[in-house]
Amino acid sequence: MAAQANLQLRELKAGDDGKGVLDLLAQLTVVGEISQQQFKDRFQLLQSKRPDYYIVVLEDVDKQRVVASATLLIEYKILRHCGKVGHIEDVVVDDGYRGQKLGQRVIAALVAHAQTQGCYKVILDCSDSNVPFYEKCGFIKKEVQMALYMTAKQTV
Repeated sequence: MAAQANLQLRELKAGDDGKGVLDLLAQLTVVGEISQQQFKDRFQLLQSKRPDYYIVVLEDVDKQRVVASATLLIEYKILRHCGKVGHIEDVVVDDGYRGQKLGQRVIAALVAHAQTQGCYKVILDCSDSNVPFYEKCGFIKKEVQMALYMTAKQTV
């Protein structure tokens, strides 16, 4: 991919299923079969939870394709003087666009949003192989991730 791609950083939009966002997410994990109506319904639900549920994308405007995406969830705590914590999830950059610091751009946008929402920290889980990337984004390695899947169908 040419470094001169016309990229726009913005929030997820209702029509992004037609711009390849589901194919992009499938590069990260299992997406499943999602109809346009299901996408629309889920998008509307997520919009109703703004600004506490915030999804940013990078769109290659010339190709009308979403090429990067990441999500921030805000948790309301009783701890830390009723503070808020940002949780970053579902960070993915299209295979053909990697190596251009696009992941850093979407992470920076989420961190900025967390700051404007008054979060006292932002956390995420990642594989050991992704630790160097997140360190470049300013994160430090801390503690251990654990998971409990509710059905046999759900996998890592």
